[in-house]
Amino acid sequence: MGLRNGEAAELGAALRLSVGRITRRLRQAHAVGDISLSGVSVLHRLTEGADSPGSLAELEHVRPQAMAATLAALEERGLVARGQDASDGRRAVMTITERGREVLRERRSESEQRLAKVLGAEFSPAERRALAAVLPLLDRLAERL
Repeated sequence: MGLRNGEAAELGAALRLSVGRITRRLRQAHAVGDISLSGVSVLHRLTEGADSPGSLAELEHVRPQAMAATLAALEERGLVARGQDASDGRRAVMTITERGREVLRERRSESEQRLAKVLGAEFSPAERRALAAVLPLLDRLAERL
């Protein structure tokens, strides 16, 4: 049974509000001047292998200029490195540095610890299973946006 347009709009608004709240609360725990959310997302993508700025912009659904700014900030901090594509020397490729991997591990650890603490203390096993069951749907939604 599908949702009517109004119900889908209400669900979208509620979902946006909830995800926004979670994101803000997790972001508040990180230091001022920390990596942007878009920067973290790019670092995560680069853990899967080197990629071009254009491809990263497409995957992140941002303009090439926005991706260039994100990559420049990451590169300035030593979290990514720019190189040349082995098959096409004119094409730039970005790779994550060991420092970038370290920052991701530290950031993930802090956020995951906060989430785990609340989930363990405030949510029943059935509620945790319900949240786990929704994760594939949220991932699919993120990919379609």
